[in-house]
Amino acid sequence: MNRDPTSAGGAHVARKRFGQHFLHDPYVIERILRALHAAPDDLLVEIGPGLGALTEPLLRQVKQLHVVEIDRDVIPHLRSVCGDDAKLEIHLADALEFNFGELASAGRALRLVGNLPYNISTPLLFHLLGFAPQVRDMHFMLQKEVVDRLTAAPGGKDYGRLTATVAARASADALFDVGPGAFRPPPKVVSSVVRITPRPAPFAISDLVVYDRLVTAAFSQRRKTLTNSLRGLLSAAAITECGIDPGARAEVLSPADFALLANRWIAQQNGSNTAPAE
Repeated sequence: MNRDPTSAGGAHVARKRFGQHFLHDPYVIERILRALHAAPDDLLVEIGPGLGALTEPLLRQVKQLHVVEIDRDVIPHLRSVCGDDAKLEIHLADALEFNFGELASAGRALRLVGNLPYNISTPLLFHLLGFAPQVRDMHFMLQKEVVDRLTAAPGGKDYGRLTATVAARASADALFDVGPGAFRPPPKVVSSVVRITPRPAPFAISDLVVYDRLVTAAFSQRRKTLTNSLRGLLSAAAITECGIDPGARAEVLSPADFALLANRWIAQQNGSNTAPAE
């Protein structure tokens, strides 16, 4: 059984401004380790190691472990828990600004893992997806509400910009839920562990930047029809030409539908009436 670093005398007090909720439940930690199934040569990066409850067992599985931590005050405790292991490389940095691509190497894609701060989880996911070509997979503890949005199907209340944006870059699979008691202090929400696997979009996208802009515009006024939310981008006639009802709302469109609209928008800007071939 992993020792619980949060039970040690003088343990670091969680800081609200960093969104810290330290995982301590050995059963949950074991489930994360099984889901990750790390091999010795894997290029692992833990985001937000905190007091090392997950870091310590990860170090036993790999030859090198990078961790990215913003709170300098936890570093001494982290090194103590991990026995000052030489395999541990600590990067004192804000994960929202950190260049994860610098850790990747030829032929070795990154595997990211961590209990992400819930107050920055969505912008952090967008930041991390910017390194998708250099990432093999991500295993994260997130607020269940965010995981529900990541894995939602079109038409549901959880389906939105996050779903469609991630779907163009990766697949997302909810693994299991975790109750508040697994953390100190316990959060006021249920958490979930999710596996995010970067891959090329399973539908034709001419330009991801344009796709993202169109998805953002479509969901910026969620209750409005596409005719209204995409006003100034695509006419009702152009939307219809894509085989999509201009009177529909964004929440019923699949990511592939958004790609059709984005491609049509690009074709329109290029002075063509025909969208790029699928």
